[in-house]
Amino acid sequence: MSIKVADVSKFYGAQAALNHVSFEVERGQVVGLLGPNGAGKSTMMKILAGFIPPSSGEAFVGGFNVAAQPLQARKIVGYLPEHNPLYLDMYVSEFLAFVAGVYGLKKASQKAVGDAIEVTGLSREVHKKIGQLSKGYRQRVGLAQALLHKPDVLILDEPTAGLDPNQLSEIRQLIVRVGKEKTVMLSTHIMQEVEAMCGRVIIIKEGKIVAHDTPQRVRQQASEVVNTVEVEFMEEVSKAIFEQVGGVACVEEIAPRTFLLTANGAEDIRPAIFQLSVKEKITILKIQRQEKPLEEIFRDLTAQSS
Repeated sequence: MSIKVADVSKFYGAQAALNHVSFEVERGQVVGLLGPNGAGKSTMMKILAGFIPPSSGEAFVGGFNVAAQPLQARKIVGYLPEHNPLYLDMYVSEFLAFVAGVYGLKKASQKAVGDAIEVTGLSREVHKKIGQLSKGYRQRVGLAQALLHKPDVLILDEPTAGLDPNQLSEIRQLIVRVGKEKTVMLSTHIMQEVEAMCGRVIIIKEGKIVAHDTPQRVRQQASEVVNTVEVEFMEEVSKAIFEQVGGVACVEEIAPRTFLLTANGAEDIRPAIFQLSVKEKITILKIQRQEKPLEEIFRDLTAQSS
């Protein structure tokens, strides 16, 4: 297991930033840690990166306890904090060589810098000062320094914050590409990030996990609460025809020959609708079970308690 968090809590005085959090992440997964501002995302990232200790519980990276075996754990972790710390007066290649020296790469530093530059697409910018780069390319420099020592695990805190749409797309593609070979955990509160990059999602609210699964499964589970099906026919039909379908609580005509059916429970009513169409000899052009957008699910799960 690349990352294992076991009953971790973190308190600042009486304030609980994390409250008995547990989860596991396997190698080769890109996992999104979602939550509103103040939910505890950055605190979790800092604990995994070894910057702060948990108040209780244990966190493991690559089998190493980040509190009891900090040096071993940090050797296999690449960390990009939310506010990317860079020396703006240094040239890109100069900065990466400096960081390689900090990592103690020595003779291997030149190759490590070259590999990181190639992976992050910095070749054209390598002779520029970091202060001359766009924010998107500065994020690439941050990712390059996190990748220099070829870590097994990448911890990325808000890696796409403040980027324009083109920069967003480029950084997303880069993270997905890197995630094929490493374990990547990234924090965000942007649902498009999860859809574009993550195979699993952990949603956190007020320091507690409220959902942990694939984005598809989280969406499916939320959609089962309100089970609706949209169906479009070729012919004109009456709403009354759906009285033959058991378990339908509500029928709404949302467009010509198009209806939205809400079921009483979680049972899929599409087979019954199909059987109805065969019996009545009417043609279905479209039949689709409605799912909540992930953004709406996020709002539902992280809404402030009244």
